Amino acid sequence: MPTRSIQDTAPIYQLKITLREIRPPIWRRVLTPGAVSLHKVHKIIQIVMGWMDCHLHCFTVDGVTYSYPEPDSDWEDSGDLDSRRVKLMQIAPQARRKFLYEYDFGDTWEHDILVEKILPPEPGAKYPVCVAGKRACPPEDVGGVWGYAEFLKAIRDPEHREHASYLEWLGRPFDPEAFDLEGVNQLLRRIR
Repeated sequence: MPTRSIQDTAPIYQLKITLREIRPPIWRRVLTPGAVSLHKVHKIIQIVMGWMDCHLHCFTVDGVTYSYPEPDSDWEDSGDLDSRRVKLMQIAPQARRKFLYEYDFGDTWEHDILVEKILPPEPGAKYPVCVAGKRACPPEDVGGVWGYAEFLKAIRDPEHREHASYLEWLGRPFDPEAFDLEGVNQLLRRIR
């Protein structure tokens, strides 16, 4: 009889990830084992939100900061704890727990992470999986919440002085209402 890992038997966390200060909201709902490290939660967030993982990040839980030790940095002096060494179920032992994920310390994208439910694993189900979401993630390096608002104004108005330069900078069409659930789940399957 095959043995089951803790990942196979761990409770499943239903997380709602919401980008702060954007209206209407940009959010994702994800199911993941509670036994994953916060570093893996970071990887999941990057995929489901649509970020490119090109900037630093951290989690803040009850005033404690967890991050990834970057080579050639003074990470040891930061006081942060290693996100690879703590599990989601350690920092959120029950439902309704909330914590913060920050990505790109220049643009300061802050995400509220809410543990909506803790569920038993479904037999045969593969995790992590994104089950719902709304709206497209802002482009990388757009300038945070305020830069994104200006970007949206410019791309919607062909007469806006920045319209052509934003479209050229982005290099692809952008629909702020789009969210590709199946595409996200295809990417999530790669990190199992």
